[in-house]
Amino acid sequence: MLKNYLKITFAVLKRRKFFTFISLFGISFTLLVLVVITSFIDHLVSAGYPEINRDRSLYIERMVQRDTTQNGQSSGPVSMYFLENFVLKMSTPEMIGFASYPNTVNAYANQNKIKLMYKYTDANFWNITSFDFLEGKPFNKQNIDNNDFVMVINDDTRDKYFGKGVSAVGKTMELDNLTYRIIGVVRGCPVTRIYVASDVYLPYNTSKRDQTKKNLNGSYMAFLLAKGPEDFSKIKAEYESIMRKVPITSEDKWFKPNKLESTADTYVGSFLSQFTSSDGDTKKAYLYMALVGIALLFMSLPAINLVNVNISRIMERASEIGIRKAFGASSKVLTYQFITENIILTLIGGFIALILSVGVIYFINSSGMINYADLAINWKVFVIAILVSLVFGLLSGVYPAWRMSRLQVVTALRGGE
Repeated sequence: MLKNYLKITFAVLKRRKFFTFISLFGISFTLLVLVVITSFIDHLVSAGYPEINRDRSLYIERMVQRDTTQNGQSSGPVSMYFLENFVLKMSTPEMIGFASYPNTVNAYANQNKIKLMYKYTDANFWNITSFDFLEGKPFNKQNIDNNDFVMVINDDTRDKYFGKGVSAVGKTMELDNLTYRIIGVVRGCPVTRIYVASDVYLPYNTSKRDQTKKNLNGSYMAFLLAKGPEDFSKIKAEYESIMRKVPITSEDKWFKPNKLESTADTYVGSFLSQFTSSDGDTKKAYLYMALVGIALLFMSLPAINLVNVNISRIMERASEIGIRKAFGASSKVLTYQFITENIILTLIGGFIALILSVGVIYFINSSGMINYADLAINWKVFVIAILVSLVFGLLSGVYPAWRMSRLQVVTALRGGE
């Protein structure tokens, strides 16, 4: 039976070229946008260069201090004091590293001002991440213990400051009136990797800020590397235990917090922590539900248009439908036939969209719109595209098929009027 459905479907699509072209255009364009958006979201949330360990990492990136009596709140990244006295004493993670949130500074090369993004890190930052070193090496614990003013820069900074392809290792660069010696050059990463992206990386102990103050809020985030996701629950439990022991202090005479909130969370969970106080799994569920809702909403508009096109196509085929009914074709058979037509049409449109999306993604990666962009169509994006194509085909085909099945033989033979 399926063979007959497919045979009739391709015969109909070939005969009605105009409606086929209009339908394919609308489907292909809609799915093209969805595939590109899906690829970008996958780029944001999935592990990738240089965060290949993201799937087995937890992040501590926020500390909330609340004054429940006055409904006051202070929220922000954690401090060096908190890291050294509490986080770095954890025993369940395989490795602990940290980095500051990025700031910007101006550097000058041959009278030209270059705006650079910089962040402070510890030595373990380089072991948890997997940057490609084009020259030199990262700074290590010995550099930090010796208070060496060294730095690692990305290749884009090297090219702008010293010239394209010119070796930078061993040379110096002045930032914020301090002179640093360059010991490594890495292949840069897109700014969408917000926890690790930077133009310049500096040892945390070279910061001008007073990092000895006993504040809980500061400018840092911690990376907790687990042996595997199965250890997440143990790490979270240890961190929750530590948080219960953190003394609540404040040097502000007006703000007296009496409650602390901070979690060790997955990447997606930590990224969404500013929007909800739910746990990481709930946050991811919210995110995926929102993405599905947006996708369905986006699909509904062209689906409605395609429904109208399909109904028009049905009315033009009313005489054909009437004849088939007169010769014994049931409403069920005709409904399955039309839905099959629509799904086949949608899958063809999805295939065209996938081919076009390869070109669009290549253009985005090579255009410089996002520096170091590495969008790609992997198996997850491909599967999602196929599923979306099927859903789109059903959304735009079920109602017209139902309308067609309701046509009476006499009405259909008269042209559907």
